[in-house]
Amino acid sequence: MRLRNKPWANEYIQQHPNLVIPNPEEVKGKWNEIFQNENPIHIEVGTGKGQFIVGMAKQNPHINYIGIELYQSVIVSALSKLEEEQLPNLKLLNVNAKNLTDYFAPGEIGRVYLNFSDPWPKNRHEKRRLTYKTFLSTFETIMVDEGEIHFKTDNQGLFEYSLKSFSEYGLLLKFVSLDLHKSDFEGNIMTEYEEKFSKKGQRIYRAEAKYPSKK
Repeated sequence: MRLRNKPWANEYIQQHPNLVIPNPEEVKGKWNEIFQNENPIHIEVGTGKGQFIVGMAKQNPHINYIGIELYQSVIVSALSKLEEEQLPNLKLLNVNAKNLTDYFAPGEIGRVYLNFSDPWPKNRHEKRRLTYKTFLSTFETIMVDEGEIHFKTDNQGLFEYSLKSFSEYGLLLKFVSLDLHKSDFEGNIMTEYEEKFSKKGQRIYRAEAKYPSKK
């Protein structure tokens, strides 16, 4: 997907340091101080325009959320939604997911959401997939014991790859749906992509995977 350049994006982000947290490495291990409570913290890696993470924060005020998006021209849409909603339990980060251990301490995160991630279909790009083993290791490092990954995609190939990757890493599958919108799953918050694809009749795949206990 070609991203439309928004030359004003950086300035807009810098004007809202209370919503898009600058220098997040300085907050590592102190995120509950940012939220001013001890509630669980869930993150979405690849937040896009923010429809999902804003919806989750509204639906679950007892949970703190952090939306992570690399591209400034995309995260400004999430920022605009957050600015309008004024949700105290949601913050954003404009950073690269490869470096999550720089921003979160071990055991600081309860759950990771991966929604409609880039499938990187070519074999030589396997290491870029967010369900590749190195990313699974990164997520495990920052998560609580028995933390979970909740994963949605419209891409059958990526879904099959991810289930295999989860299994080989040792994660336990709690939930698998090969057609989410025809299942009895309740409380689903759709992303912008999900709405677009489902209107075209495309199947949505979903999985919940739990890390094994370290105790």
